[in-house]
Order: sequence, then C-alpha cells, then structure tokens
Amino acid sequence: MNYFLIIISAIFVNNIVLAQFLGICPFLGVSKKIDTSIGMSAAVMFVMTIATICTYLLDNYVLQPLEVQYLQTISYILVIAALVQMVEIILKKISPSLYQALGVFLPLITTNCTILGVAIMVIQKDMNLLESVVFALSTSAGFGLALVLFAGIREQLALTKLPKGIEGMPTALIVAGLLAMAFMGFSGVC
Repeated sequence: MNYFLIIISAIFVNNIVLAQFLGICPFLGVSKKIDTSIGMSAAVMFVMTIATICTYLLDNYVLQPLEVQYLQTISYILVIAALVQMVEIILKKISPSLYQALGVFLPLITTNCTILGVAIMVIQKDMNLLESVVFALSTSAGFGLALVLFAGIREQLALTKLPKGIEGMPTALIVAGLLAMAFMGFSGVC
C-alpha cells in the first residue's frame, strides 16, 4: 500500500513540475512537440532513476559513514553530470534523430533541478532503496505526463488563431497555470 501511495502522490498530487515547480525550463522549452516531449520524458526517467540509485548508495555508503554530508549537493551534481554524458553517448549511437530533436535540452538534464531535487528528497524523506526507485520512477512519470499533456495542448494551440499579444510564451504560461490548477484537484487524494 505504501508504494501505491508513493506512485499516486508523485504522479498526480505532488507533481514535480505542476505542484513543486521544479524543472520549469525543460517543461517550457521542450514542450512544443509531443515526439520531443516523449523523448525528453524517457531520458529524464532513465537518468532520474539511475541517478537516484547512485546517489542513494553514495549517501548511505560513503557520505554518511565518513560524516561528510555537507558534500551531498556537489557529489550528486557530479553523479548526475556523468550519467547525462552516458545517456548522451548512448542516444547519439542508438537514436540520432532523437539526439538531434533534443538538441541543447539534453545537456540541460544535467542542471535539471527535478533530478537533483528527487535525489535530495529521497534522503530527506528517509526512504529505503526500493521506495527511492519507486519514487524516482513515479516522479519522472509525473514529469513526463505533465510534459506530454502540455505539448499536446501547445500543438493544438498552434493550429488556432490567437491575438498577437499572447502568442507564444504568454499562452504557454497561461496553459501551464491552468494545468497546475487542474492538478491541484488531486490534492487531498493521498
């Protein structure tokens, strides 16, 4: 039952983008096309899950025993950067089209605060390794859900005639606010 609550809470109730406002840069930048959003979601899911496992192990078996928890943030950033480089190399070889579609946003995963935020939240919430993995997968699924929904709405809005004053980013921000309010409807579920 605990894992079910973690999943529902991370995807809907405490959505990392729409409720906690982490990862806004890729949320607004990559969400113009559904295909790119799905690719970004998959990359974030992979990196977030692996990064959470690595940072959990690093914290529990290196930082805490040596009593150097003050190195947490910098060590997590180094782990995440290394993992993103690995994903970039793999994507370049396996799917050059996805690599080209993600363009500059793939290196942005390195500084994506959702990944660092989840790694830190896992330690703050004192989760075990399995709970941490479930939380990371669920949080990245929530990130992906928000990203794909937002991309679908933006693709649809591109087909409509809008007043010149709200074309582009103003419309995107209005839609993001409406999505955040819609997800607030899930609060109180868990």
